[in-house]
This record gives sequence, structure tokens and C-alpha cells, in this order.
Amino acid sequence: MSVPTLLDMDRVRIDPAWALRVPPALALRRMMLPFALIDDRVHVACIDPDDASAFEAVERFTGRKTCAVLADKESLQRALNRIYVENARPSYRVPVSQGSAPRPAEHDDAVALSEEILHAAIIRQASDIHIEPGRERVTIRLRVDGQLEEYQTLSSSSESGLVSRLKVRAGMDIAEKRAPQDGGFTHRISGSGEALRGVDIRVATLPTRYGERMTLRLLGLQTGALTLEKLGMIPSDLARMKSVLDQPHGLALLTGPTGSGKTTTLYACIQRLLQLRPLNVITVEDPIEYELPGVSQVEVDSAEKVSFTKALRSILRHDPDVIMIGEIRDADTLDVAVKAALTGHLVLSTLHTNSAAGAVTRLSDMGLAPFMSAATLRLCAAQRLARRLCPECRKPRVLSAVHAAALGDKTAAGKNVYEPGGCLYCAGKGYAGRMGFFELLPVDPDFAALIAQGAQEGALSGAMRERGIPFLVDDAREKVLAGETTVGDALDAVAAAFAPWQGGAS
Repeated sequence: MSVPTLLDMDRVRIDPAWALRVPPALALRRMMLPFALIDDRVHVACIDPDDASAFEAVERFTGRKTCAVLADKESLQRALNRIYVENARPSYRVPVSQGSAPRPAEHDDAVALSEEILHAAIIRQASDIHIEPGRERVTIRLRVDGQLEEYQTLSSSSESGLVSRLKVRAGMDIAEKRAPQDGGFTHRISGSGEALRGVDIRVATLPTRYGERMTLRLLGLQTGALTLEKLGMIPSDLARMKSVLDQPHGLALLTGPTGSGKTTTLYACIQRLLQLRPLNVITVEDPIEYELPGVSQVEVDSAEKVSFTKALRSILRHDPDVIMIGEIRDADTLDVAVKAALTGHLVLSTLHTNSAAGAVTRLSDMGLAPFMSAATLRLCAAQRLARRLCPECRKPRVLSAVHAAALGDKTAAGKNVYEPGGCLYCAGKGYAGRMGFFELLPVDPDFAALIAQGAQEGALSGAMRERGIPFLVDDAREKVLAGETTVGDALDAVAAAFAPWQGGAS
């Protein structure tokens, strides 16, 4: 692992499991920040590596030996403010003996504990928090970049107070412990020089043998990244997407499994449309994941007072230019979406299919006539998410013949690919964020003619291959060869979408 001479804390992914173990007063006064556990040592960003008494204090609170890392003073100050000053709330921490593993904390203050867990999830940029009760302890895990990380373990006696506190905030019945419940609340946070903003948190409980399991989904943490250019599209795909958004009407569909980033891409499309010209944009979502300024966002009501179909029929009376539908789930929603696309509106939505061409087959299965699909569709796009390698510590290796074949190009065998390393910038994880793989089927006159004739997924995929349009596996392969992700992550993401008829280079 290479150690930089002066660490830029603006680029470091801080691990709150260690940063939040030390008292804020100590960290701010001595300007030191524990940020990662690497090689069984807590690495501490500082400006004075010779401050022995401060490092002894950090070791008492973390229970680990420390390693001093010189950091840029200004970036360290910003990181300290972000962790300990902005959004800071009281929390309860238990010192552990030097050299021992952190033991389960006894949290008597459920309010402080819940605030600390939420704060940790925001620092770590987690998408979900899992509170999982067991026989003797409660495990807190965070989902970061699609992977679960253990954040903390608590004694089982802490579970009831913690869950009750979060249920109160989510508007749930704290007396009901034997039935699943759903709720939500807004958690206020601020950034440097920013006013308070809200993070919407969806909460669900489920009774288990040892207590109530709770899952919290954090929505809208990374609204600043919602641009098409930051999603990872290759130039040709980006140009195709922009050309569709420049059209005044039609239907554009994004496909993929749950958690593949479809909604994020839809929001990025809307951001681009709003930048181009003044528009009346209305969305129907379940739930609203990001707040978009200048957009009227409608949330589907679980009581069915506001369903997708009811909302869409009402929306058409509000003179929209662009309509975004969170998901086309049934024939009624599809019928209204198609009519809107035919009558001069640009409609953006999602479906659950494995490939871009599969969207056409799915529409046919839902009862849409081929000629109607041909008349309304402007784009079908499939996408997946994979972890992005940390550029500071990735390690090269040679691509094997087996993996080259699995990626659809046997001639790539012997080329360099990369594996995760582990460094200070990525907190020893080897990864830094996620990236998208994309497959775009532009429904131009040639493809529209095929669709009108009743062509299904296989025929459309064959036509895409003849036209040289890259598939998901092609996009994944190029990003593997560019060192942006690993072979394993790429294959995990696109395996289900790599159909035999797509072939690949031999």
C-alpha cells in the first residue's frame, strides 16, 4: 500500500465506525481523525504525528494500535467539521481496553444511539441501514456501494429502545411488535455553507424470533451527482440518450432489476431537460427518492387514493411537457402512458426486464399491439451497477482465457485487467463508489419497422449486433479493460443479460 506524503481528506472515504469512537472535543482540539482500519491498525489523519498523549487517547477509545498519517491541514479541518461539527448530535461511546476488539456497546440513550447510526450512514454514503436482532446481540449493518458492511454490535437489551425511537420518528405504532409495519421520516442534515436539507428515510419492520428487524432506506443523499455525464455512459450511448431527450414526445423506457440505478438515470434525464428549456415536468413515484427543484412530484398512496393510473389521468389535465412514471406495473398504467406519448408528451419510465430488447417483448406481454410500440417507443435502455475500483490502489493482472470468453471476447485474453488493492483513500476497501453499465436500443425507423412486424427480443438483439450497438456485456468488458471495475463485479452485474444470441466476438 502506497502512503501519500500529505493526505487529501477531501478524497478519503471516512469509515464512521472508527471516526465516531473518539470524543469530538479530542478530535477537534488535537486535529486528528481516525478514518480507517487497515492491517489491524486504526489510521489517524493528523498534522502532528508526534503528539503521543493524543494518540494514546485515541488508542483507548478505539481499542486498537494507531498509525499516524500526515494530512493536508485545510482538508483535514473540513473533514473534522463534516464529522464532528455539522449535524453533530450527542452520542454514547464506551472506551475499550487497548489491543482488544471493540465490544458491544451498552447504549442507554436510544435517542443518541439512533442519531449516531443515522450520522454514520450519511458519512459512509450508505443506501440502507439494517438493524438485525440476534440471540445475544443486535447487529447494525450499512449497505455501501451495494455491499453490506458491519458497523456496530449492541447488546440485545439495546434493541427495544432503539427500534422504538425510530418507530416514533417514522410514525409507527410502538406497541405493535408482532406485525410488519412501514413508515418514514425526514432527517435534517447540512453541508458546508448550506442550509439544512432533508434526507427522506423509509422505514420497515419485520417481527423475527429474537425481536423486530428494522430496515431504513436513505433516499436522495447524492443529488449533486445527478447528471448524465456522471453516470458512466460511453460517448455513443450518451449521444443516443441526449438525442431522445431532444424529441418533443414519445416513450423512453429504462429496464433492469431492482437496485440497478434506473430511477437515478431518470432523474438525470429530467435534470438535463430542465437545463435546456423551461418545461412543465410532473412525476408519479413510489416512493419519491430525490427532491427535484422545479418539478411537481406525486407520491403513490399505499391506501390507493393516489395510484399510478389515477395520478396519470389527472396529470394529463395539468398541461405537462414531460411525465416521469416510476414504474409501468400494469396494463392500465401502460395504456395511459402510451396515450400520453401519442398526444405530444415525452414520457419516461421503467420496466423490469433483463435487456433493452426485452422491453419490447414485455410491452407485448402486457397487451400493447406491436404497431403501438413502434409508434410510441423512442428508446429502450438496460442498465446495471457495479463497484468502481479505487484508482489509487488497483492492482493489475492478466485476463484469463476463461474470463475473456465469459466477457464475450476471447481475443481479450492476456490483456491487463485490475483487482482491488486497499489504500488510505478507500479505507482499505479497494473500491470507491459505483458505476453503470448501459445498453441502449434507439427505436429509429429501422427498428420501428421490425417492432411493427412483431419482432421479439431475439430478432431485435440480432439486429442490434448487426448494427454494432454495444450490449451490456460489451460495455462491461470495455470498462473492465479500462481498469474501472473488476472481472468478477462485471460478470455478476451482466450475467443474466448475456443471452446466447448476443454472441460476442470470437
